Amino acid sequence: MQVRTAVWTARVLAAAGLAVDAYVHADLAQQYDAVNATISQGDLFRIEAAISALAALVVLVWRRLPGDAFAWLVAAGGFALLMIYRYVDVGKWGPFPDMYEPVWFTEKWVAAVAQLVTVVAAGGLMVVDLRDRLHRRHLR
Repeated sequence: MQVRTAVWTARVLAAAGLAVDAYVHADLAQQYDAVNATISQGDLFRIEAAISALAALVVLVWRRLPGDAFAWLVAAGGFALLMIYRYVDVGKWGPFPDMYEPVWFTEKWVAAVAQLVTVVAAGGLMVVDLRDRLHRRHLR
């Protein structure tokens, strides 16, 4: 029973982290629209918001390893990009704009924490999923 409660708590935390990430990116998107870019940073924020919202639903509804891995990848990828563009001036890359922003502000902190909460929660879910698979395989 304790494992089941921990798994549901992790699912709710992962989904909540993804929902917060989706909200922050959707809320900030308009501020990052650029008229002269092929793909604006605002467009990328909207894509991030949509993928995060989808991952939040998936981690709650589809209780399987691929869904948990998807949630983890969305959060870990978002966090990695946030850190890269915070600390490294990558510049314009193909159709993507220069997104270097060497400052921290409230929304960026909120997104980073939400993504990290999701990485930890979804990571825990994947460990439990893999442990259960190994246990079932051992019982055969």
